[in-house]
Amino acid sequence: MRNAPTVLHLDMDAFFASVEQASKPSLRGKAVVVGGLGPRGVVATASYEARVFGVHSAMPMGQARRLAPNAAYLVPRFTLYRTVSEQVMALLRELSPLIEPLSLDEAFVDLEAGGAAWDEESARRAGERLRADIRAVTGLTGSVGLAASKMLAKIASEQAKPDGLVLIEPGTERALLGPMPVRTLPGVGPATGDHLRRAGITTVGELAEAGEDELVRMLGKAHGHALYAMALARDERPVVAERETKSVSVEDTYDVDIHDRLRVGLEVQRLADRCVRRLREAALSGRTIVLKVRRYDFSTLTRSETLRGPTDDPTVIREAAARLLESVDTTGGVRLLGVGVSGLADYTQEDLFAQAAGERAVDLAEEAVPQAPAEQAEPAERQWRAGQDVRHDHWGHGWVQGSGLGRVTVRFETPQSEPGRVRTFRVDDPALAPAEPLPLVTAAGPAHPTGVPGRPSGDPRGAPSPGQGACAGRDVRQPSDDERASGASGGDDLVGAPGVEHPVGGGQGPGVGRGSSGGARVPTSWSGTSGGGAVSRP
Repeated sequence: MRNAPTVLHLDMDAFFASVEQASKPSLRGKAVVVGGLGPRGVVATASYEARVFGVHSAMPMGQARRLAPNAAYLVPRFTLYRTVSEQVMALLRELSPLIEPLSLDEAFVDLEAGGAAWDEESARRAGERLRADIRAVTGLTGSVGLAASKMLAKIASEQAKPDGLVLIEPGTERALLGPMPVRTLPGVGPATGDHLRRAGITTVGELAEAGEDELVRMLGKAHGHALYAMALARDERPVVAERETKSVSVEDTYDVDIHDRLRVGLEVQRLADRCVRRLREAALSGRTIVLKVRRYDFSTLTRSETLRGPTDDPTVIREAAARLLESVDTTGGVRLLGVGVSGLADYTQEDLFAQAAGERAVDLAEEAVPQAPAEQAEPAERQWRAGQDVRHDHWGHGWVQGSGLGRVTVRFETPQSEPGRVRTFRVDDPALAPAEPLPLVTAAGPAHPTGVPGRPSGDPRGAPSPGQGACAGRDVRQPSDDERASGASGGDDLVGAPGVEHPVGGGQGPGVGRGSSGGARVPTSWSGTSGGGAVSRP
């Protein structure tokens, strides 16, 4: 282990939800949940305001809605998340050439390798500078942990959340770890934790007192040795500059089980095409095609086929996935399908097998096109997803709050604006179209000369008065917070098309429910349709 805290762990705070809040002014300070919005969706990230209610990542979305019914529920926008992640990773690369990304929002940095830090004081300065740079470039916050090892740096960043910095001084590690629960250590999951608890071991200190021989007897040689070393704060793992990507895959969970065999086949082809797009974006190819099928009874089957050489040819991958599907019984219905490619390479190998497979797949695709329901346009009601970026010819950039019964509700605002106006349109309104996400931070700053986001320049109506909103092209007055708390409306509630759920409260977005002592009435919930390269010195 090192004698200076020069390993840095960065973890962005509630990343997906924080990006959504930075992008949508009306959601700042409000409960936001990002994930799949269907009945079988799961939470990807919840804002800290939503976590107060017990919502957390990987929770079924239905349970999240019961815990926080008044939160804003949004679909993920991975294109924007990747863009912001690249900005953050670029800042990390300025600190050191040894960066080990763990996900879009998390990474280890070897500060010593880049000359950015060599002792406690310089490490703290580097961490604080990084946090300031992240805020300036992205408008977001990240938590930083600094320690002499990767394990301790990650523990420190968890203690720093949200938006903080914790440095573990060398020599204090054992005292710090002792009272912590055993689940704090990496590799101790629910099963191992329960096993240790039944043996009377609940803290890291008790784990160290148990001794190495006892842990090996209980958990096996490899796991026992590793846990004992970690309990003594020993972690010799280096920061790895690049993590090899082992596979590329995509999958979909369906709100309603698919029983039709033709539809299952078409879905597999569509997933294969999406997988190929991800392969090509990463400039990769692969030899092994994997099909994943989760059936109606939650049983999950995987089938794989290895080709002679790596490929990124969509016709080859489609045909391989179709052959794999032939060996799976889908009679009772399918709730999840996935297609993946492993055995990755950064080149392709053309051979007769691939060419023949491609020609055959093209023929099959041409025959299937006229009768393929998956190729038909999706019903308009399902084209607008909560959180999706849109642009209106007259009102400009906005995002979808919800849709239903032929109507779509849009809030017109940008990352640099004030909370924007709400309007409702027909789902087939020709003036409304999907749009690309706007950058969270711009050099120019807010660009709303009228001071009314979502209202064209020169609009004679001026700014709305406090408590005023808009819906379906007309202005309506919203009750103030004080009025809602006292039960007096003082005006009409936001009225829109039947079946469209609207937030209320002066155009400020969804409120966060307070406890019974707060007395405030909260608005109705929003609903949508549904990395080996160089290594550091230990």
